[in-house]
Amino acid sequence: MTHPNEQPVLSVKDLHVSFPSEAGSVSAVRGVDFDLYPGRTLGIVGESGSGKSVTSMSIMGLLPDYAKITGSVKFDGRELLGLTDKQMSEIRGQGIGMIFQDPLSALTPVFDIGTQIVEAIQAHQNVSKSNALKQAEALLELVGIPDPKLRLKSFPHEFSGGMRQRVVIAIAIANNPRVLIADEPTTALDVTIQAQILDVIKVAQRETGAATIMITHDMGVVAETADDVMVMYAGRPVERGDVDTIFNHPRMPYTVGLLGSTPRPDVSSNEPLTPIEGNPPILVDLHDRCQFAQRCPVAIDACLKGEPR
Repeated sequence: MTHPNEQPVLSVKDLHVSFPSEAGSVSAVRGVDFDLYPGRTLGIVGESGSGKSVTSMSIMGLLPDYAKITGSVKFDGRELLGLTDKQMSEIRGQGIGMIFQDPLSALTPVFDIGTQIVEAIQAHQNVSKSNALKQAEALLELVGIPDPKLRLKSFPHEFSGGMRQRVVIAIAIANNPRVLIADEPTTALDVTIQAQILDVIKVAQRETGAATIMITHDMGVVAETADDVMVMYAGRPVERGDVDTIFNHPRMPYTVGLLGSTPRPDVSSNEPLTPIEGNPPILVDLHDRCQFAQRCPVAIDACLKGEPR
């Protein structure tokens, strides 16, 4: 999966995140481990509430102060957990770029697009405004926005959802980050636009050489973009492997369920899709057992006697 001499650009070890709630402590992330290597894409997949986005927010240092975070997140060998917001803001955008799922809330409505990209560039690069504008124009062209020079003067509300997401990608790659995190980047878009946005992310990755984390609930997106896959359920990784192994030889019944509920071009279309019954568990006071057992069609007694590794 990796070059033996290569160092991971991002290394997450035993990451735990919990939040206080009236019902008790919510264990949103429970022991996430992964290494991310240059030029590779890790797909993190699971239903809503499986801990995917909380994992990415803790890497970026964007969780609220009341979140309790333990473990280790190392970027280029530097520990990120425990850095101040000011220290993190130097890494955000320059070392690690983020593409959010809702492009409208990621952009500021009162500034034109050009101003927002220029601000992202000047935050980390010592360049004049005119040079930053030239870079901004080149970035818009790279992400496939027609008439880039003209569109720099447009405001976010003048763009369609797909075009806004292209702008968000342009901002995320403005400083050639080493790591790109895309958090459900196609959720709010229709299917034809989704495919275009995934292509744009591939172009962005090729241009920057960034290692990429693609967070999604859609196995189709994983098949399209990922080299390696980590399946999450109830806040923890339940299966990992390269994309071919996960699709062709899944071992965890939950992964089988995710694949069974996704239309696949390589499987005959007469087969009905099989949804996963029930709902994910509430992550408060979890019992020591396989958390998927209640919903699993092949659960046995051993599944209730301790949570598998």
